[in-house]
Amino acid sequence: MLIDTHAHLDSPKFDSDRDEVIARAQAAGIDTIVNIGFNRETIPTTMALAEQYPFIYAVVGWHPTDAIDMRLEEDLAWIEQLCQHPKVVAIGEIGLDYHWDTSPKEVQHIVFREQIRLAKRLKKPIVIHNRDAHEDIVRLLREENAAEVGGIMHCFSGSWETAKLCLDMNFHISFGGPVTFKNARVPKEVLKNVPLDRLLLETDCPYLTPHPYRGHRNESAYVQLVAESAAEIKGLQVDEIAKITSENAKRCLGLG
Repeated sequence: MLIDTHAHLDSPKFDSDRDEVIARAQAAGIDTIVNIGFNRETIPTTMALAEQYPFIYAVVGWHPTDAIDMRLEEDLAWIEQLCQHPKVVAIGEIGLDYHWDTSPKEVQHIVFREQIRLAKRLKKPIVIHNRDAHEDIVRLLREENAAEVGGIMHCFSGSWETAKLCLDMNFHISFGGPVTFKNARVPKEVLKNVPLDRLLLETDCPYLTPHPYRGHRNESAYVQLVAESAAEIKGLQVDEIAKITSENAKRCLGLG
């Protein structure tokens, strides 16, 4: 059995066949899916999925690209309230995104810091979104002592040097579709070096579709393809990778 630790099954891209997509995931051996609600629109739809399906869990938080829209005090209180729900397992995806010019860096920093502090108060792990912001991500995690709660570096795209710094701060390193690409030299190198007890798998569906479906909509069933690549890189059987990464996810997120 496999766990997809990062999905967006509430995306409008699944509106026409969501139930079928979820059924395909179950048929492919994915027994747990963690869905991410990351702004005012997707947090309610993520909670609805978690309440509808016993094997879907929720992560809620505020995405850095939407930081400018956050009503800080009000929305932090909302996230804190939702974290009392038994299906909410972490705060995320939070972090920094310097690729899309939608929220000023200083606003992203404030929103990121405040959510780390909330996670520490609630003793919840955090799920990190990092795009083109490796140095500042590491610095802010250190300054806020995020190692106290740890969590997941979602769809990790940094170097092995950055991964080591994150591992030292009690984070798991999660890989998705890009590690299956033939020219993905750096992700493959990082995955090869990540300790087995800190390795996680995800899809980030409907985005970042793995080979051979690249260019099409991603879905949770395709985490099997990520597992196959991870097994090849680690020199293990797929069922071994599935067992190890599932145990890691359960431990990290308190699943089941």
